[in-house]
Amino acid sequence: MANGQPLFVFGYGSLIWRPGFSFEAVSTAEVVGFTRSFCVYSTHHRGSHDRPGLVLGLDSGGTCAGLLYRVAPAARREVVSYLRAREQVNGVYRESWVPVWSRGAAQPVLALTYVVERAHPSYAGRLPFREQVRLIRAGRGLSGANVEYLANTAAHLAELGLRDRHLERLVSAIGGLFSSQREDSPGK
Repeated sequence: MANGQPLFVFGYGSLIWRPGFSFEAVSTAEVVGFTRSFCVYSTHHRGSHDRPGLVLGLDSGGTCAGLLYRVAPAARREVVSYLRAREQVNGVYRESWVPVWSRGAAQPVLALTYVVERAHPSYAGRLPFREQVRLIRAGRGLSGANVEYLANTAAHLAELGLRDRHLERLVSAIGGLFSSQREDSPGK
């Protein structure tokens, strides 16, 4: 991507409720061929080595609704540096350029996003639902309780009118009261 062009960034997890960078515009959008999944063990921000939490990754298959941010060309380098420092701390996320369909757009734009690296030791895979609930319920790390991460993501998706039935089911299983909690601390 040329430096004179705007940068597009696709957010599917904590980037929805805490992007941490400046942008010119934001819209709801969808990526095809990937799905939002609690498939990454967290031993830092939302868990510990003794009690790992579980955070979201963009995994293969399906579709995923999220937010598409447009970043001014002048801020491009700064935003990419910020995202690399945030998302690639331990290498479980691979920086990727994917076609993203903004709501109402005639064609997709190529957007930067972070896809889970399946070969990484922190990749949890597709865990059984009860195991996801157990890990999310027990996880707590430097950025807070894992249930707060789930609750923030689910609540913000609902505010945007974006359904994620799996996240809704997790909130229900863990306890609906968490869906009303808000936090602005780091998510990963």
